[in-house]
Amino acid sequence: MKISFFGSSLVSSYWNGAATYYRGMLKEIAALGHEITFFEPDAFERQAHRDIDDPHWAQVVVYPATTDGWRTSLDKAARSADMVIKASGVGVFDQELETAVAGLPSRIMRVYWDVDAPATLEAIASDPHHHLRRAIPSYDIVLTYGGGDGVVAAYRAMGAQDCVPIYNALDPRTHFPSPAEPGFTCDLSLLANRLPDREQRVEHFFLDVARDLPSKTFVLGGSGWETKNTSSNLRKVGHVGTGAHNAFFGSALATLNVNRDSMARFGFSPPTRVFEAIGAGACLITDCWNGIDHFLEPGLEVLVAATGAEVASHLAALSPNRARAIADRARARILSLHTYRHRARQFNELFTGSSSQIEAAE
Repeated sequence: MKISFFGSSLVSSYWNGAATYYRGMLKEIAALGHEITFFEPDAFERQAHRDIDDPHWAQVVVYPATTDGWRTSLDKAARSADMVIKASGVGVFDQELETAVAGLPSRIMRVYWDVDAPATLEAIASDPHHHLRRAIPSYDIVLTYGGGDGVVAAYRAMGAQDCVPIYNALDPRTHFPSPAEPGFTCDLSLLANRLPDREQRVEHFFLDVARDLPSKTFVLGGSGWETKNTSSNLRKVGHVGTGAHNAFFGSALATLNVNRDSMARFGFSPPTRVFEAIGAGACLITDCWNGIDHFLEPGLEVLVAATGAEVASHLAALSPNRARAIADRARARILSLHTYRHRARQFNELFTGSSSQIEAAE
């Protein structure tokens, strides 16, 4: 198939947490013989903060963040594509694109791929006139990167013809154990951009823990934290490009995952950071959310904390040997069941009814 994909950015992870998901999914889909063109707007200084070159497995089209820019790109896509995918959260002209893709001719497979379904559904629920209420029934299918049965039921209630979660996963060729770097060495690390619907949870699960454990060291990566008051045992390292993720995750005794409010409420929404960290060989501590046991076994492959106090308790009881054992078990589980190659099989079966190519590759 010729697939045209409209997303935030494939070549830059700057203020773009979906980059890892896009890269992992689309690389493996392309490996099955599909031809991919990725359309992304020149917005939010992402082109100035590229962290990969244009990949060989996808053509990247960067269009001006203007009305003419998205219209010209969609016209180009519609002329040649068998499938047009509109991802959520492009960041500019989302409503216009989502409405326009829904109205493409029926000869084109129209896919809405929600990379933040909990947040999207909460926005729709709060606005009876939200444009997606009208657009979603015109898409052939909705794909989501998380959310489980709750997300599927909500989209079907909205009139979606079908809704299928294709969860985040690991690309073992990009996320793997690497030597520790002194700048990232600590007892507990966290990589998360500063966002309004996550900041309070970061306070409870990470910043307060750092204040309460002055003998431990903490490293906070991600954009937006420069002005945040933190304790002296916590180092802020700013934006961490994808090329440094392996060292970041692997340099700490343990690393922390903190889901945003909506993701925690819906459950079954493991962010890319979970798989990146485990792929890099990290011992993971995560906040508590429904569905974690679908991906990892609590206590053996991941440490789960319902409160900041439980994060502190896990950290206090964690020896280097135990952290290594947890990390090794988690990585083995993810490699066996949750790589982007597994997700590409799911995509291929969904749209072609076949996974033979990927099974042969394995």
